Amino acid sequence: MSKPSTTGIRLNTRQPALAEAVELLSSMRFAIALLVMIAISAIIGTIMQQNRAMPDYINQFGPFWFEVFNKIGLYAVYSAWWFLLMMGFLVVSTTLCIIRNTPKMIKDMRSWRENVREQSLRNFHHKAEWQSGLGRDALAQEMAQRLSHAGYQAKIVPKEHGTLVAAKRGAANKFGYIFAHTAIVVICIGGLLDSDMPIRFQEWVLGKKPFAGSGLIADIPAQHRLSVNNPTFRANSMIPEGQASNTAVIPRADGVLIQELPFTIQLKKFNIDFYSTGMPKLFASEVTVHDPENGKTFSSVIEVNKPLIYKGLAVYQSSFEDGGSKLKLTGFPMQGAKADQFAIAGEVGGSTPLNEAYTVEWSDFRPFNVENLAGEDARAVTKGENLNEALSKQLGSAAKNANNKDLKNVGPSVQYKLRDKTGQAREYQNYMQPITVDNATVFLAGVRSNPGEPFSYLRIPADEEHSVREWMRLRAALHDPALRAKAAAAYARRAMPSSGNAETMRAQLEQSALKSLEIFAGDDKAAGFVAVTEFLRKVPEQEQAKAADIFMKILNGTLWELWQASREQAGLKALEGTEQQGRFLQLATNALADSFFYKAPVYLQLEEFTQVKASVFQVTRSPGKNVVYLGCLFLVLGVFAMFYIRERRLWIWLRDDESGSHALMAMSTQRKTLDFEREFNELKEKLPQSA
Repeated sequence: MSKPSTTGIRLNTRQPALAEAVELLSSMRFAIALLVMIAISAIIGTIMQQNRAMPDYINQFGPFWFEVFNKIGLYAVYSAWWFLLMMGFLVVSTTLCIIRNTPKMIKDMRSWRENVREQSLRNFHHKAEWQSGLGRDALAQEMAQRLSHAGYQAKIVPKEHGTLVAAKRGAANKFGYIFAHTAIVVICIGGLLDSDMPIRFQEWVLGKKPFAGSGLIADIPAQHRLSVNNPTFRANSMIPEGQASNTAVIPRADGVLIQELPFTIQLKKFNIDFYSTGMPKLFASEVTVHDPENGKTFSSVIEVNKPLIYKGLAVYQSSFEDGGSKLKLTGFPMQGAKADQFAIAGEVGGSTPLNEAYTVEWSDFRPFNVENLAGEDARAVTKGENLNEALSKQLGSAAKNANNKDLKNVGPSVQYKLRDKTGQAREYQNYMQPITVDNATVFLAGVRSNPGEPFSYLRIPADEEHSVREWMRLRAALHDPALRAKAAAAYARRAMPSSGNAETMRAQLEQSALKSLEIFAGDDKAAGFVAVTEFLRKVPEQEQAKAADIFMKILNGTLWELWQASREQAGLKALEGTEQQGRFLQLATNALADSFFYKAPVYLQLEEFTQVKASVFQVTRSPGKNVVYLGCLFLVLGVFAMFYIRERRLWIWLRDDESGSHALMAMSTQRKTLDFEREFNELKEKLPQSA
């Protein structure tokens, strides 16, 4: 006796499992769950800025959460594997739904639903009955003709004991569901065609790797380059005026890929207009395109929303940047007792060695800055408020002051980083011209430790020559022990003229004055008013107010003498002690106190510049764009069919009676609306009369 085969059993167990899987994938609950997850992912991708530099995310979230979010792929949600997997499942689910339900819908659209009985029609909510003197066949022809005039398709179906007139209208409503579901599939496919899947495929299969180094684009190896036949990409190309490029850069999480272009773009001129608020009004690029394949050369103007389309590529005007402006600056020491100034030059985008310990990296240059300088009083950090928080009431983006009339161009500014040997850097922003803030003319010197932070501003008072030299001399003198001692002695002599019994008190006052300067000059831990506050905390609490008043009087008087000593050392005449000079000393004192937080070895003052503008283009190849447009067309047709086409079914059952014929009409629809009620009432009135 042979053994029973187990093949059939395996098939029978697999078949239900496959059917259940297909049922799940094509079910409504599965599709809704996918759409909810995709919507949540899209919200995350909208809230969290995508594809930014990794240091920005580290500064924002910290090292731990940066790694967590990086593993999840939240920095590039729309290209993350799990997001693409969800999109793939959505395509599969919707496709299976279309495959399963489309034949049924088309069959139902073609069906007349003629297998009804007289008794079932009596159970309809919308029904009507009447008598007619016409014979059953004649009445059936009459009903079919009248329904055809009303826009219905009608069919006469002979029955065993009567005649059925079946009619339908708006059966194309079901095309709405077919088109809407097809639109989802088509749009998703178009989106996947325009995603970075082709680029990832080249990384996985062809060994392409992002380039994480620096140097000339022409020297980057082939493994970091994508060919001109790359099917889809979205890249950026920054071109300074007068220069050309035939490559673009595709940012990746761990570097960039170089995309070769089939033509060369040369930027002849970049034009930009501004609103009175300082916001860009219009910017456009005059370019020349060189095609090495056919030798064709032509000119074009690329504006926002007016791209250049050539060889299947779209070149959009994305933004603008500095293209390497030439800068000449004067440097002033911000540490130690030296006040010797020196010249330094740089180019935006490049770097300049400052000394053995620091390098200047030139970040940006702005030829003018339109700011709002009206508003509340802006205090220094010693008042317990961050300089930038206070100055933001007067300074900042002009976009938020579009309706404010107190706008002024405060002139050029330069932005740079000072990087030490360990790789640590702080960023600085200095304005070229003095700015009037709180009725005081000052030079603003901004500083921040992280790119994600706002700038805090040191306010250096401008002297009579509208420069920072007077303050720089005073700063250097504060850190010169010899000048501090000289100033303390001068203050003591001025405060207590020589007499027989005043020598001891004058010596004590001189020591107090010298001590006040030493405390105010500070050390690596504290300086300025912070150091003064720490010193006064050692005084008994009930005497702190009196001690603070005495200390500040001595400090202010000694700083005046220190100022005179610094001028004498520079060969300048003594000051007369006017109110204007007193105001300068007050501002200078505040700036000296705040300079402890500036933490820079030098202050760089912009003197001359030669601006070079650059245009940033976004170069794209989007084969899925037309596919998405087709999907949008399907979606519009589907929505229109679902909401504006109403399916109605109507049956009239005719049978013979003593006076001629008896008619029973019943009508149904998927959505009962006021229009349906009105149409039913009209047919209920007109059809009996027509007979």
